[in-house]
Amino acid sequence: MRDEFYFPSKDGNTEIHTVEWKPEGEVKAVLQISHGMVEHIVRYDEFASFLCERGYYVVGNDHLGHGKSVQAKSEYGFFNEKYGNVCVLGDMHTLRQRTMKKYPDVPYFMLGHSMGSSLLRQYIQMYGNGLSGVVLMGAVADHKKAALLFGKRLCRLMAAFRGWHYRSKMVDNLAIGGYNKKFKTGNSKADWITSDCDRLEMYSSDPLCSFRFTVNAYYNIFLGMLNMQRKESVYMIPKVLPVLFVSGAEDPVGEFGKGVRKIYEKYRAAGIQDVTLRLYTGDRHEILNETDRDQVQKDLFEWFEEHRKEKV
Repeated sequence: MRDEFYFPSKDGNTEIHTVEWKPEGEVKAVLQISHGMVEHIVRYDEFASFLCERGYYVVGNDHLGHGKSVQAKSEYGFFNEKYGNVCVLGDMHTLRQRTMKKYPDVPYFMLGHSMGSSLLRQYIQMYGNGLSGVVLMGAVADHKKAALLFGKRLCRLMAAFRGWHYRSKMVDNLAIGGYNKKFKTGNSKADWITSDCDRLEMYSSDPLCSFRFTVNAYYNIFLGMLNMQRKESVYMIPKVLPVLFVSGAEDPVGEFGKGVRKIYEKYRAAGIQDVTLRLYTGDRHEILNETDRDQVQKDLFEWFEEHRKEKV
């Protein structure tokens, strides 16, 4: 059964929209989902329903500036002026704490896609203890420090003249403008999302997936990436936390698998004991919306089950 509720954001002003999928019988485990940039949590309904039918309680919130966690049109793609990244991570932790009170005695997993995977990478550096496993899906390849610092400065400069709600085509192009280069078919600017034409049309026609990020949100993304890429940050992840990297081999966000593999190797070098990498041949960015999504769902469920049974 799918239901929704709201809880107060760490920004002190916003009510965070949350969706939960509750199984009819016993709850075997919990999965909390952190969605990606310029999308919303209801897009995970098919996968969440799949797990729910198998006894998993699934929950996820619309991040600040996304979905129904928005009070006005101007707030789409905006986090918080002073503490944006902290607020988004804080909302994730609030939801986890609330959910653990509901289901205190079952394994707890988290999954982050794209921007959500970057948020989850930061999250497990602070709050990784007690989790039964995390899935980093469509992971964003690590960027050079100089590029991220330049991005931060550019956003701050633009905000000084135009305000933090300004939406810059230049910053947008610098951040994601190159993703579609390999897939220029003339059909869409988002061919890099999925090779499934029907799912691509659903994405492109979704009004909650069609806005441009503000310089505030981009600034906070660059800030978060700088923090999570520090060598010492990776060593803060609990060594016993199982981590699964899953991406499309044709996903430009992960540098067509090369960038994801580099992060995977960093985690292994940091001494994390259970790290797995799986790349799906032919798949692009959203593997849960690819032509082989049934297999992807099955593989993820098997990984959850393997690690759930270790905790029981």
